[in-house]
Amino acid sequence: MVNKSKCIGCGACESVCPVGAIKLDANGKSEIDTNVCIKCGACENLCPVEAIKISR
Repeated sequence: MVNKSKCIGCGACESVCPVGAIKLDANGKSEIDTNVCIKCGACENLCPVEAIKISR
């Protein structure tokens, strides 16, 4: 769901996630917990570099 080569680690997606499913990994890249994600699309819409794609 996160294209790590595009992710710039800005944390915007982490701050907008309503269920706290997104955290930055050890490399500073976004990581989505698919067991928590509700697929609302907020992170996908906010990502400035279009690194997130939600499968619905």
